[in-house]
Amino acid sequence: MNEFKLTYVVIFIVFLAGCSSNVTDDRSPDEVTISTVSTSGGYVGGSIHSTATSRIDYRTPSVVLINTFFATDRNHYMDYRGKNSYGESRSEISYGMTKVSIPMLHHKKGVVESPSLWRFEFRENPDRHVVLLDVVQLKNDSFFNKINDHLKEGRRSAFIFVHGFNVTFEDAARRTAQMTYDLKFKGIPIFYSWPSSGSMLKYPSDEGNVEWSKNNIKYFLRDFLKKTQAENVYLLAHSMGNRALIDAYIDVENEYPNLGRKIKEVILAAPDIDAEVFKNDIVPALAGIGKPVTLYASSEDIPLKLSKEFHGGYPRAGDSGNSIIIAPGIETVDVTGVTSGFWGHSYLTEEKTILTDLFYIINHDIRANERASLNPINTRRGMYWKLIR
Repeated sequence: MNEFKLTYVVIFIVFLAGCSSNVTDDRSPDEVTISTVSTSGGYVGGSIHSTATSRIDYRTPSVVLINTFFATDRNHYMDYRGKNSYGESRSEISYGMTKVSIPMLHHKKGVVESPSLWRFEFRENPDRHVVLLDVVQLKNDSFFNKINDHLKEGRRSAFIFVHGFNVTFEDAARRTAQMTYDLKFKGIPIFYSWPSSGSMLKYPSDEGNVEWSKNNIKYFLRDFLKKTQAENVYLLAHSMGNRALIDAYIDVENEYPNLGRKIKEVILAAPDIDAEVFKNDIVPALAGIGKPVTLYASSEDIPLKLSKEFHGGYPRAGDSGNSIIIAPGIETVDVTGVTSGFWGHSYLTEEKTILTDLFYIINHDIRANERASLNPINTRRGMYWKLIR
């Protein structure tokens, strides 16, 4: 291995949690509950439920509580506070709901606010940070029954988010809530959390675990489509999570076509998949299904550059530049130049411009040629789209 590649591999082994970003009670998760929460995290006020047509009351100060559903094949344990949590070991699928606070006065779009030593913040404060407040386990039947109860109350839409490498269960819950809030999503948010180690040093372990989770995600997706009354389902995956979600989606569409009709769109962000494998094996399968697929890619994505070197120098499907994926049935959006984070990897949930583009997809089903923020780029291989900052 030459010195250049060795440097990339060393950086890859220690690269940051930027790959991660990824990342209850009986109240409806498609309602946003607005409450007053003390700086110590204690509940001190009454709650106001928004109506079916207005999920967020922006006139109410302080904190918004976002409820989400989840499925996970992580091991369950009780944390040091005596609350439900999930680790990095493999287990049977568990179901439940989470409650996450969003600090209305201090929240910036695309940010999961956390304590900062630079600001002398030593513990979570719901008035300033995105905080996972509660995790409630639900049995299989109760999980799907609650979803159906909530679907009756409003828009029958849902998104299912599958996170990437180096993501804890708490990361996934907080990120899903932030995304729900920033997208003003009025349907039901769900995340599937596979047993990522949540460690930047365990990339190979995460590769094995995401592969192991593929069938679990497939069966969860099948059950969700079969047992709920959701009519418009959007699938979102980030980074390594694309490996599991894409296979699960293709299998469900092929094996249960009557269920697959509920899926409206598949959104693939920064897929950490071999680009040749993606073009030769995955694209034909996706094109055969015929559903809209949006792929976000960037040539400034450092973790994917490191992954490329780690995998023998082969480009990843989330790369743009000369290796950008251009194929029938795939609306590829090049976000190079838009990403502002140092690692340029978690742009799907962190960048305002990209969140706005995503907003028009999942809230209004607007195609690439109709979105004003995109410029068409014609090449000999076909057309892709360039996101304007």
